[in-house]
Amino acid sequence: MVRTVDYESRRRAVLAAAINKYIQEATPVASDDIAKDFDLSPATIRNIFAELEEANYLTHLYTSGGRIPTNKGYRYYVDFLLLQTELLDEEKEWIDREYKRRTNRVEEVLDRTTEIISAITHYAGITSIPQWQGKFFYKGISLVLNQPEFQDYQKIRLLIKIIEDKQYLLNIINRDFTDRVRVYIGEELGCAEMEGCSLVVSSYRLKDKSLGRLAVLGPMRMEYKHTMPVLGYISDVLTEVMNSI
Repeated sequence: MVRTVDYESRRRAVLAAAINKYIQEATPVASDDIAKDFDLSPATIRNIFAELEEANYLTHLYTSGGRIPTNKGYRYYVDFLLLQTELLDEEKEWIDREYKRRTNRVEEVLDRTTEIISAITHYAGITSIPQWQGKFFYKGISLVLNQPEFQDYQKIRLLIKIIEDKQYLLNIINRDFTDRVRVYIGEELGCAEMEGCSLVVSSYRLKDKSLGRLAVLGPMRMEYKHTMPVLGYISDVLTEVMNSI
């Protein structure tokens, strides 16, 4: 059971619980769904939901009484509520083994990296290297298109169009940032066709200089607490690999 100290802490805890539930189940979250996790009645949770909706952290579909996160809600969650998990030793060992199977050809290493990213996150993996005139590698687009958010044909068509427009996607991935891992959520991508998506980006380096970018493309309902540390770890390993070639 979640115990909170004050009203604002309780609101944040309810928002985090609602977003975690939606990420896991992809269905609107009702007050009854999380009331059991708090020492609160469903009616009290509904009142908090209403306040969070008024503040534009949650919204609701006309076909359901449950709530779903907004772009603002996901951003607040990633910036202030997210408890990132440490990678399991088994995950680190698997990534390390996969890189040991590599060749010393840069192109093959980057191509393999996209496979590793996609396999461990269950989203699309992307790697780029600016020196190669806009070339990038991607794998796992079908994993994104199989998500519940992308069952509409028009959404699928528009997303594929953006992915095929390599320069547009590269412009987003290659934006300047100082964080180890940067998250772009929905409308932050600056592209109406991708407003249902999130992009998690990191850099790999050569002798302390940024050499290229790694990214994970998935729905806004992404498992951020796993995806972010995964991409950070892979960027560290890839940096070591690239400096050894």
